[in-house]
Amino acid sequence: MAPFAARSSKRPMLSAFLTTTGVVAIAEIGDKTQLLSLLLAARFRRPWPILAAILVATLANHVLAAWIGVWIEQWLTPEVLRWVLGASFLAMAVWTLIPDKLDDTPVVGKWGAFLTTLVAFFIAEIGDKTQLATTALAARHESVAMVAAASTLGLMVANVPVVLAGEKLMARLPLTPVRYIAAAAFALLGITALLAW
Repeated sequence: MAPFAARSSKRPMLSAFLTTTGVVAIAEIGDKTQLLSLLLAARFRRPWPILAAILVATLANHVLAAWIGVWIEQWLTPEVLRWVLGASFLAMAVWTLIPDKLDDTPVVGKWGAFLTTLVAFFIAEIGDKTQLATTALAARHESVAMVAAASTLGLMVANVPVVLAGEKLMARLPLTPVRYIAAAAFALLGITALLAW
C-alpha cells in the first residue's frame, strides 16, 4: 500500500481528518511550540512571516512524522499495532497533563522573522507531543497526506491566534482545563485503539 494513499475501507476520511485536526489543535494549547510562537511574535512583531514559517516548518515536520507512522504500520501486525497505538495514545494523555516550558528551545535572532521561526519551530517540534501524535494518527488512519494536512491545520488553528493576539489571548486561556481536555482526547483514542480496532 502506498504511504500517501488511505485505505478507504477502514474509516471515513472526513471523520479522521476532523479528529486529527481537533486532537492536535487541543494538544498544542500550552505546548512549548505555542509558547515559542508567542515569544517570536513578541520579539519580531511581524505576524505574517512568522505564520508562514510556522506553516512551512510544521508541514515538513508532520509529513515526515506521518510517513514514519504509515511505514511503521506496514511492518506491524494489526494486533501489535493496536497495542502500540493504544499505549502511545495513553502515554500522550499523561504527557499532556505536564505543562511545557520553553527553557530548552533554541531561538536564533539574527536571521530575521521568517528564518528564525522556521529553524526554531522545526527544531522545537522534533519529539514534541503533536509530532508523536501525528505519527500515531498516521499509523492509525494509514494516510500520510490526510494526517499531515489535518495535523498541520490543527497546529495552525492553535498558533495563529497566539501570533496575532499574543499575550492577551494567552492570559485569558485557562491552560489547566485545556490540558485535561487534550489528555481526555488522547485517552479516548488510546482506549478506542485498544478495544475497537
